[in-house]
This record gives sequence, structure tokens and C-alpha cells, in this order.
Amino acid sequence: MKTTRRQMFLGVASVGALAFTTNAHAADVTPAEARAIAKEAYIYGYPMVDGYRVQYEYFVDRQNPEFKAPWNQIRNIPRVYTPEDKAIVSPNSDTPYSMVGMDLRSEPVVLTVPQIEKKRYFSVQLIDLYTFNFNYIGSRTTGNDGGSYMIAGPNWKGETPRRVKKVFYSETELALGVYRTQLFDPGDIDNVKKVQSGYKVQPLSEFLGKGAPKTAAAINFIKPLTPETQKTSPEFLNILSFILQFCPTNPSEKALMARFAKIGVGAGKNFDVSKLSPEMKAALEQGMADAWAELANFKKTRFDTGQVTSGDVFGTRQFLKNNYLYRMAAGVIGLYGNSKQEAMYPFYGVDADKQTLDGTNRYTLRFAPGKLPPVNAFWSVTMYGMPQSLLVANPINRYLINSPMLPQLQRDADGGLMVHIQNESPGKDKEANWLPAPKGPFVMAMRLYWPKEEALDGKWTAPPLKRAVAVSN
Repeated sequence: MKTTRRQMFLGVASVGALAFTTNAHAADVTPAEARAIAKEAYIYGYPMVDGYRVQYEYFVDRQNPEFKAPWNQIRNIPRVYTPEDKAIVSPNSDTPYSMVGMDLRSEPVVLTVPQIEKKRYFSVQLIDLYTFNFNYIGSRTTGNDGGSYMIAGPNWKGETPRRVKKVFYSETELALGVYRTQLFDPGDIDNVKKVQSGYKVQPLSEFLGKGAPKTAAAINFIKPLTPETQKTSPEFLNILSFILQFCPTNPSEKALMARFAKIGVGAGKNFDVSKLSPEMKAALEQGMADAWAELANFKKTRFDTGQVTSGDVFGTRQFLKNNYLYRMAAGVIGLYGNSKQEAMYPFYGVDADKQTLDGTNRYTLRFAPGKLPPVNAFWSVTMYGMPQSLLVANPINRYLINSPMLPQLQRDADGGLMVHIQNESPGKDKEANWLPAPKGPFVMAMRLYWPKEEALDGKWTAPPLKRAVAVSN
């Protein structure tokens, strides 16, 4: 997760109506109205713009070290994530990933998965440009018997081919497939590679052995903002307009799009920041700052208090009910997080005494006998250094403690399990249960993959993280 990000801006723009010069058809709006609309557009668009940044690095910019593959081609990553992986915040380091960016404008794409042994968890998370998890292929939803599944864009009207088990529809013309394949231990990596080699991605015409339809026009992808500049730059609104051209307006958002149009934001529109008056630029910047302030208040009053959990902010459009603040929070917590039925993420941002976490202290996390996380697949606890929310380099190259490690972990006399969380080794006798922390601030995320009902309904809850009391000599 990332810490709350607040920005300070110049004072309120002068009173009076201002013509928005970047769009000849935009209505005149006052600075106050522009500020309010910019706040709304920013909350709405933040995860989309940040997601575009990631997908540009993954599927467009071949010179980027994070580049994976061109659109509609799968890239298998036969290793788990390390501190060197920096594109996505709060990555998991349990499951080697495979990635595919799908361009669905010309025709659907068929994803074929092999038969996989029953004990090995896998999933293919299907994500649209809104960052909704519109469906899943995998152990939980479709089983491990293998098969072909079709991903269709919003304009496809054809019939389901005979060899396709199921069709999943994306609201947007571009979509993302994130594959996770369970790794049991380092010696298991060749087995994961074998599974990954069985993942296939084909345009529908190739899958059917027929001629391809007319190719859609090449997309002139615009350069994304950096994670820092997209917090403050009104150019954010131009990128949002670019993304919206691939997102046919949902009926529930027609009024919203009409409001955005008042400040020149809309599908395929050119939002030219250089033509903004100083007053309008200030108003838009203030609106963006207002969005971060609202998120900060949400985090303090609802997320940090447990009233809202990570399980509440990831999912389908139907599940989120167009709660855009939840969607923004999800983008900040961990872009492309799973829906709770697939994975739950109990989060440790503070200790049992509500104090922020810091590696200058020592902590313990104890699972009582019989109270390990209830899962159908596996669980883990992962360390992230702040404020970057990335994995933490350490002398033993251990970024998490997870259930496949249980045979190597030491149990308490009563059968409980104590995890030691600190910067320096707790001693050789306890090192098996050591999760290294950075010297400074950190957070931790627990993950329950394919959680059981007692986790979903709250009968099981994650244990508290306790600060260890220093022992004086």
C-alpha cells in the first residue's frame, strides 16, 4: 500500500465565469465549478490513469525495462517478484506472473489454459480499463482441468465457438489478463515454467483457423505521466480523455460524462493544458488536491478503523456500485488487487496500539493454535517498505512468510506460530520465523488466496501485530 498523498496548491482562483479554452464546445464554468468537477474527475480517473501508466510500460514502450510483450501476446515471468520490480505497488511475491494486454477492437481473444494438478492454485484475473475485475479463469471459478475461454470486447456480437468453454465480456476495448501460478518452493520453479508454457493466447480467427478480420487502426499511445506528476499535473485530465475513447459510456455514467465535458474532459478529446488560463489551471489543481484530501479522510476515518477493508474496494462494477472513491482507494492500496472471493488482503498499517510501523522497533505476529488463515489455496504475509510500497531488500532475500513454508517454520509449544518482524536477525534459533523489515517505515499485507467462508464472513480475523517489549540487561 501507499501512504496517503497530500499536495499543497496556490490559493483559490478569482471569482467569475471563465471560458474553458481547450474545447470549443465546453460550457463556461466558474472556477468553483471547475474545481468541483476536477475533483470528481480525478477520483473517477485516478486508477484508470495509473493503470494506463503500467500498461504503457508493459505493452507499448519496448525500451522500458518493465516491457512484457506486444498486445495480444502473453509474457511468462518464471520467477517471483523482487525489490527490483517497481512498476506496480504492493506486488505479491508468492506466484510467478504471466501477463497479456488484450486489444479487443478487431476480434475477441481466446485464452487457453492447460490441465494443472489439483493442488496447484492458478488464476487469470480479467481487468478492464476501469480497473474492474470483470471475471476470472482459474482454480476457484473454472477448475484445473484446462480449456479455452474467449474474451470479447463491447462491440462483439458473434456466437460462441464450439471449442470455447465460456465467453467473458469486457466493457472496454482494451483489457488486461494477469495470471498467477502458485510456486510451492524455490525447487518447484521448473514445474511452474511447465505450466506457464501451456498458457496460450490467440486472436479468435487464429484459434478457429480462419482469415483474420480487418485490423483496427493503430493506436497513437500518448506518453503517461510519472507516478509523482500524475498527482498534481492537469495533464492527468488529457490522459483520462485519451483512455475514455476505449471505454463506451456505461448508461449509469452518462450524466457524469456530461459534467466532465464542462471542463473539456471526454472520450478522445484533446485537453490542452498549455491553453489554460492561470485561474483555471489553479482551480483544476485545487480540485485534484481536494481529491487527495478526501481520500486521506477516507483512509483515516474508515479504512484505518476497519470500517472499510480491501475486500470492499476491489471487484466488478456491479459489486462496487460505481463507488469511485473506493475505486481510487483500491488503485492507491494496490493497483489490480483481486476481488475478495479470489483473495483477501488483511492489512497491517499500524500495530495493536494504533502506532505506525517502523523497523527501529521489533514486532511479533502470532497465530494461535488452529487459527492459521483459512484458505482453499494458500496464505502469505508480505513486507513493503514505505513510502514506495515495494518489496524490501534484505540479507536473507526473504520478502514474505507463507503457508508453503510451514514445514520449515518453528511452532510454539502449544502448536501456535510466532512470526518475528524486525530489521535485524532475532537470533539463529528464531531466524526460521523471521520476516525482515527495513530500517524505516513499513506496512505488511496478508494474503488469503481462495479464502474459505469463515474468512469471507468475518468469523476468522487476522491476529494483531504487537510491538515487542525491549528486554533490558
